[in-house]
Amino acid sequence: MMIGIPRERQDGENRVAIIPSGVSTLLEAGYEVVVESGAGSAAHFTDDDYRHAGAIIAGMLLGGAIGVWLAKRTATTEMPELVASLNGIGGGASVAVAASTSMHAVNATGFVLGNQGLIITGSLVGASGLILTAIMCKAMNRSLPNVLFGGVLGGSDSTASQQDEGEFYDGKVKYATPDDLALLLDGARKVVMVPGYGLAVAQAQHAVKELANQLEGRGAKVSYAIHPVAGRMPGHMNVLLAEAEIPYDQLKDMDAINPELPQADVAIVLGANDVVNPAAAEDPNSPIFGMPILDVHKAKTVVVVKRSLSAGFAGIPNGLFIRDNSLMVKGDAKEVLQATTSAIKEL
Repeated sequence: MMIGIPRERQDGENRVAIIPSGVSTLLEAGYEVVVESGAGSAAHFTDDDYRHAGAIIAGMLLGGAIGVWLAKRTATTEMPELVASLNGIGGGASVAVAASTSMHAVNATGFVLGNQGLIITGSLVGASGLILTAIMCKAMNRSLPNVLFGGVLGGSDSTASQQDEGEFYDGKVKYATPDDLALLLDGARKVVMVPGYGLAVAQAQHAVKELANQLEGRGAKVSYAIHPVAGRMPGHMNVLLAEAEIPYDQLKDMDAINPELPQADVAIVLGANDVVNPAAAEDPNSPIFGMPILDVHKAKTVVVVKRSLSAGFAGIPNGLFIRDNSLMVKGDAKEVLQATTSAIKEL
């Protein structure tokens, strides 16, 4: 792991996040340390002091370029994990700042601790970020080194394997309307809602609850399939659905809902994409192969509500959209759900 030490820019600030002896300690612990040129000058430490301690000296633009390069080499499907890991590193940096202040106190006066509040706060932020990273990596079936360095070490380039979406979907997608969906749901006994980022963008959580109420009033059983990384982070869908006061026992995680999906009469995908792409389970050449998904394609009928055929994070077409048991209703999730609810009321 690489730790970067920037130069303080606030007027009158003479402290530095880490002193040369601290660099040696981090190197012994297995970290790489990059120090911005001039970072220690106000504290009377030269670039040579840091260089002799083993740090890499870099200009601000060079350090920024390294960060951008690393982020761009990270696969698009793994950006949420990268963001979470950087959050954890940010907390660790806060601890490093506080610890370095303590080191000055040790050298000058013999005090061990300089800023306990910053150490505690940074530890909490760092720990929560690392826990979130571990959860997301597990959900995506990826290790953290693979997320951070997979592209750098020559991993498969997803852009090279992308297919022309026009050719992939041409004449194969079966479109339906909200009225068609209402007729289909009228006879359904088991319905599974699959919320994704599209539901969050459309703010359709209350609309899906209203539709579910109509279905339950007709004797249907409604569940919600929650993928661990649906949306932008773990818990995103849970929070949205909680806003609509959807009973928590109707929210089922991936391991609980997957065995039930083959018995579902209708599964309605609301803006989810990569987390329901069958290629993750069926195509060894796919860049998302091995990623755990919701087995939506095993439902008796799948209805995909999506504004367009555009790709998700992975940048690849979704074979779910052209399955024999799939229909697509194009449009904003909230508007489609509201139109479907109105059509059901008229049946």
